[in-house]
Amino acid sequence: MQASENSNDDFLFIDDSDEDETLAHGSNDTWQVLIVDDDPEIHSVTQLALSDLIVLGRRLEYLHAYSGNDACQLIEENPDIVLVLLDVVMETDDAGLNVVKHIRENLQRQDIRIVLRTGQPGYAPEESVIKEYDINDYKTKTELTRRKLVTTVFAAIRSYQQIATVNENRLGLEKIVSGATELSSQHSLTAFCHGVLSQLTTLISDDIRSVFCARGQGIIENADDLSFYMLAESGFSPSVVGQKLDSLKNEHASKLVKTAFLQQQHQIQDDSLALYFAKGDYRAVIYVELAKALTETQTQLLDVFLTGVAVGYENVHLFLKLSNAAYKDWLTSLPNRLEFLRLLDDFSQNNDEHTVAALIDINHFSDINDALGQDIGNQLLSAVAKRMVSMGGNCKFARVGADVFGVLGPEEIVNPENLMSLFHQPFTAGEQHLPINACFGLCTKEHAESTGVKVLNQINIALNLAKKNRLEHFAFYNPEMEDQMQWRLNMIRQLRNDFAANCLELWYQPQLSLDTGKVIGAEALLRWRTSDGNYVSPAVFIPLAEYSGLIIEIGDWVVAQACQQLKRLEQDFADISISVNVSIPQFRRDDFVDTVIDTMKSHQIRPSKLELEITENILMDDPQLVVDALIKLKAEGISIALDDFGTGYSSLSYLQKLPLDRLKVDRAFVTDIHKEGQSVLAETIINLGKKMNLKIIAEGIEEIEQQERLIELGCDEVQGFYYAKPMPEADFVAFLKQNH
Repeated sequence: MQASENSNDDFLFIDDSDEDETLAHGSNDTWQVLIVDDDPEIHSVTQLALSDLIVLGRRLEYLHAYSGNDACQLIEENPDIVLVLLDVVMETDDAGLNVVKHIRENLQRQDIRIVLRTGQPGYAPEESVIKEYDINDYKTKTELTRRKLVTTVFAAIRSYQQIATVNENRLGLEKIVSGATELSSQHSLTAFCHGVLSQLTTLISDDIRSVFCARGQGIIENADDLSFYMLAESGFSPSVVGQKLDSLKNEHASKLVKTAFLQQQHQIQDDSLALYFAKGDYRAVIYVELAKALTETQTQLLDVFLTGVAVGYENVHLFLKLSNAAYKDWLTSLPNRLEFLRLLDDFSQNNDEHTVAALIDINHFSDINDALGQDIGNQLLSAVAKRMVSMGGNCKFARVGADVFGVLGPEEIVNPENLMSLFHQPFTAGEQHLPINACFGLCTKEHAESTGVKVLNQINIALNLAKKNRLEHFAFYNPEMEDQMQWRLNMIRQLRNDFAANCLELWYQPQLSLDTGKVIGAEALLRWRTSDGNYVSPAVFIPLAEYSGLIIEIGDWVVAQACQQLKRLEQDFADISISVNVSIPQFRRDDFVDTVIDTMKSHQIRPSKLELEITENILMDDPQLVVDALIKLKAEGISIALDDFGTGYSSLSYLQKLPLDRLKVDRAFVTDIHKEGQSVLAETIINLGKKMNLKIIAEGIEEIEQQERLIELGCDEVQGFYYAKPMPEADFVAFLKQNH
């Protein structure tokens, strides 16, 4: 009998079977069932039809919702709902489908069973909709006799229980696997393998024995064959860990493991197992000796468990690879900077007073890279690393920078003599045999700070000082070094502030002609008067300005000030020139030449009256760069002078290339020039300049005897305290009026 469209509730009382229900004995536990329908009678008849029903030992507990919105709220408030009997059409045509979507997508409840009911067949959803919304069953209300309703509910709840059981087991195994994975992340591969065997004991029984086996190549140090090694054991002996499986002297175990590995599947016997698992490139076998045969449930659990173990085994290998990438230098296989910081942490916190930390910086490595190529450079670094490691003595080495190595070790080994001896012989890189040297910064335990980062900073300070020391290429850290650095930083900060506040001044030291005794020009000298009225020596602040890069801005300012001064002197002293010192950081600026030319032109001065003075040390630093820049400046008519000639080591060939106007005799060759046999160098420089058609000016004249000797040697011009000290602009103008 089929119910009419207007009496859908009658179908629930139709019994389509002559058989009696067989119901289990009940208990106090219940299954929560949510009935969702906008017709109250459907709620009543459904509950009546299912009254006294016991499913898998539990009675049914009913919750009621009369709209889709009410259903969504009830499901959120009652997490124990296992089954929803859901009407399709309620407040809207798709209200029921929206409830399904809320359950599956918003609440992420994939376990709740959903039976869709409709009294209007015309609103039946398509099969694609049922699949899309994960609907477990669909019935028209006219199909649901009491017998079919009971069957549907019973099947749905049984399905829920099976899912719940699987989820419960899965969650339990996830905890086990996550524990093993976490263990592997925090410790070694061996620790992970031991953790797996421990969990395996929990899954099977306490009276099993097991070993975790894998091929040793790439896992066991110095193992270069394909033999099986034992990475962990349970129930055997700790001494077997790291040994070949054959050393277990168990032929049955060896055969079973090899078979499982070759066939890539488990080998299950009543008294033993070889459990095979693989993930990515990582494969292993666990050999287990059983006290009794596995049950079917244990076998199923092992399959699930080993899936997690395979993932964990791959993860621990990937973790070790990442660890190597994070803490090991790819080129030399030495620890990298991060690992060296760890080693320095240990160094700073241990009590060994005889340990030394050091940095080794290869000198001019970038030149080798540029000249011979990066491949040769890399081979050189590898050769250096190999020789360092040969020092032995429990020393620990690291590559902490491109061409910087770190070392920790006992003071009788890690000392300047031994470190320098590493570089006595050339290094082989490809077909090259390269003689190189290095600088060394060291720190003893006595002065070491409390953290690795601070110790690294200490030895880096010592290294930087060693680089600046031309006599000794090493330095031990001491606290005064940091005081000096702090002083330097404070001075640089004050110099920046005072420069911005226009506290810097140009003073002028007159330059005179030896023929006429008249002033022909002046050297512009920078002076720094601090806010308290005191002066800081140029020997102090010029290196600070160069170190900080402020010399670029100051250099531009000096050129501009000199040009302004020339412009002011133009009316009364048109033949006076001003010489300005320039440094190598200025030459390294791409726009240095253009800036000087633009400044000169903007002040409308004669180019020949501005003279740029360079030192021989600048020429040594980057000769071609300086030569190219000076040629461009000379082409604009600017004069060029070379100072300190003969005090450095520059090549005479570059002297010929320089577009010079004047050669300056350094005060070192003038001091004793009037004494017997002490004028040879000055005479040589003067004669050289004359042959090159250069004007010769000597500096540092303080006595009349020096002047007389210079006249004898044919020197053209002089400057020094004998004539005048450097003076402010107003005093210089007054001096000009008296001596011009």
